[in-house]
Amino acid sequence: MCYKNLEIWWEVDYMNNEKTTSNIKSRFNEEAILKDEEAFIKAYATKKVNPFKLLAKLYKGHYFKLLLSVVFFIIKSAPTWIIPIITANIIDIATLRPENSTQLFITNIVFAVIVLAINIPFHTLHVKFFSLARRSVEAGLRGAMIRKLQQLSISFHKNIPSGRIQSKVMRDVEGVEALSGQIFHLLLEIGFSMIVTIAIVISKNITIFFIFLITIPVAVFCMLPFRKGMRTNNRLFRKEVENTSSEVMDMISLVPITRAHALEEEEIYKLTHRVTNVAERGYKLDIINSFFGSVNWVVFSAFQVICLCICAGFAINGEISIGDITLYQTYFTALIGKVSTMTNMLPIVTKGTESINSIGEILSSYDVEQYTGTKKLKNLKGEYRFDNVFFHYDDDDRLVVKGLNLHIKPGETIAFVGESGSGKTTIINMIIGFFKPVEGEIYIDGQNITDIDIHSYRKRIAVVPQNTILFSGSIRDNITYGQPDISEKAIQAAVKAANLSSVVEKLPHGLDTSVGEYGDKLSGGQKQRVSIARAIIRNPDVIIFDEATSALDSVSEAEIQNAINNLTKDRTTFIVAHRLSTIKSADKIAVMRDGHCVEFGTYDELMEKKGEFYTYKMMQS
Repeated sequence: MCYKNLEIWWEVDYMNNEKTTSNIKSRFNEEAILKDEEAFIKAYATKKVNPFKLLAKLYKGHYFKLLLSVVFFIIKSAPTWIIPIITANIIDIATLRPENSTQLFITNIVFAVIVLAINIPFHTLHVKFFSLARRSVEAGLRGAMIRKLQQLSISFHKNIPSGRIQSKVMRDVEGVEALSGQIFHLLLEIGFSMIVTIAIVISKNITIFFIFLITIPVAVFCMLPFRKGMRTNNRLFRKEVENTSSEVMDMISLVPITRAHALEEEEIYKLTHRVTNVAERGYKLDIINSFFGSVNWVVFSAFQVICLCICAGFAINGEISIGDITLYQTYFTALIGKVSTMTNMLPIVTKGTESINSIGEILSSYDVEQYTGTKKLKNLKGEYRFDNVFFHYDDDDRLVVKGLNLHIKPGETIAFVGESGSGKTTIINMIIGFFKPVEGEIYIDGQNITDIDIHSYRKRIAVVPQNTILFSGSIRDNITYGQPDISEKAIQAAVKAANLSSVVEKLPHGLDTSVGEYGDKLSGGQKQRVSIARAIIRNPDVIIFDEATSALDSVSEAEIQNAINNLTKDRTTFIVAHRLSTIKSADKIAVMRDGHCVEFGTYDELMEKKGEFYTYKMMQS
């Protein structure tokens, strides 16, 4: 009957919130979570973070929910300290047999039933309000990490494998959430239960109270020797899991290459070795945790036997009743359980604090986008000037770009050619604003790029990379990415301009056909045309092609080249190309070698000069 009532209660609660989606939105306010994200990033801003102070900061704004949860916890926990009293009363009634024993017996039984029954609704309410707070913090913390990952520099993302980041966002946030849940319930259970239990014991027998009191320093003494070992093993285990997660993602992405070269056994051996290391670290962690738990159990069980013997001695001397033995033993068992739970929390606390530190590697990172200008661009003409620009990466002092001086007029098409490692892609990344020159200046429409609001600038450019990046979804979703309100007419125009119409017509669901994971259901040329359509639909003022046709066959290349010509009309265009035949119509060509621009001019001028460009062209003929 109780379960039926509980089921009805949940059904009513569900119906009051209409549908599932609105149910979630009504309980978890998205604006509040966005504020939490910003607050969490600030909370992690200091390098040295006290895990418990940080947890208190994370729950700021949810204190009222926690207060309600505490109130309902106190009510639902009433049986914990009332039932032992009722049990002692019933035992005394059965052994002493007073005149009104039947009435006393029935009264105690009815009271026990009432006390037990109130646990169901109040326990549910306790969990409900705490879960609302905890899940909001969980969502806010993950949102904060996602927000910070979008703010961090491209260099940061290049240095940390995506598998490690994924592990931090999912596994480590779960660790923090578990830590907060355990600490909240532990403080409630131990704090409230100990206060009530000790108060009752003091009122009945002060000697037994001192026996109870001894358990606390014993618990602390048992914890101390294990702290360092648990902390070290948790950190090593966490890093091993992150590295393994990264390698598993690499393995999945390389499956076609692995199969094509019959390297399955090598991959199996490599990953098996890695997961074996995870198992070894996990085994060491399990052993130290189990030994810790075993020591606690033996110590506390010994105290329980001692308490039973002392209580029996008091009963033999007539100082307490037989029922009191059960009362004290039950309370002591409960107290031992709480203290044991507290000590057994050490592995969870250690794991949780390590997760907090792991998340801090992202949220406390200062490797953010370097452009913080405030001038928002209302329009972009597309004039660029490189003034004696030098660049090297943070982890390498070797200059990749050396003294670059270029002037690009609005509407011009500029192609960068040269050997791999000559600095072409680095220049493109500086144009996008991913990298900042270590020396020299870049001017856009006469304004220093450091003074420009980088987001307003990027909204007016489009990038077609060499390796087309598509997400799981339809062709339509990928074309309209970031443009949710685009019209069907504009979509069709972009499809036509990108020479994608013939592809779409052959697909079973047209534009709504799924592209598969990373666009695996499409060919290289088809994916590139989707990428170009995505660029066209943005109607950019500046377009960037980073070797957009380098991996295509001649037929696909011709079709892509036609799409590129449609896109580059009246727009400033930057092209990185290996196939020199594709840049014949470029206004200017910059030949790069070892970070220097060694030649600059039109296709015909460079061919007549018979320098490096001419040599490259002859090699490809």
